Amino acid sequence: MGKLLHAILVGLVGAAIVHIVVLLLVPQFSERDAWSNLAMKADFYTMTRLDAQPGSPTPIKSIDPSFYAAACRFDLADGMVQVTAPGPVPFWSVSVYDRNGHNIYSFNDRSATKGQMDAVVLTPAQMIEVRKALPDGFEGSIFVEAPIDEGIVVLRAFVPDESWRPTVAKFLDQSSCELQQF
Repeated sequence: MGKLLHAILVGLVGAAIVHIVVLLLVPQFSERDAWSNLAMKADFYTMTRLDAQPGSPTPIKSIDPSFYAAACRFDLADGMVQVTAPGPVPFWSVSVYDRNGHNIYSFNDRSATKGQMDAVVLTPAQMIEVRKALPDGFEGSIFVEAPIDEGIVVLRAFVPDESWRPTVAKFLDQSSCELQQF
């Protein structure tokens, strides 16, 4: 009886370990991750709205409907990436993710000069070059040094009530994700 109980216990522990490993590996083998979804919607350096909007057949579900979002994929091997959005909104935040969806850096409107959304994502080597001589137009930019090649920038904006929807939509629609050379 003791051997049977031991065998059942070992089998249950082994099954639990296998299940945990499988759950942890699912993102590695998933073909429907954020990178793949954005790749199907737009090319590199193109801001793509993620929220439900007219003419958007397959929006990515938002956890909080009070936030609208846009994202773009980038490749820092091509050069640094500047993300901008014009105009004031009640609140915005930016997150930089690597290709696997790991958050590299996040900041919000409190970090920006006069609340303007202007960020530059670049590698440590590119940052050294920029520090030697700051290119024109980057004086008020937030620099995000990311030790990655490919990634995603996600811009989110808060919609406190219905009256703000057009303003926030315009903020995201006019946002840009541009490759910059120096």
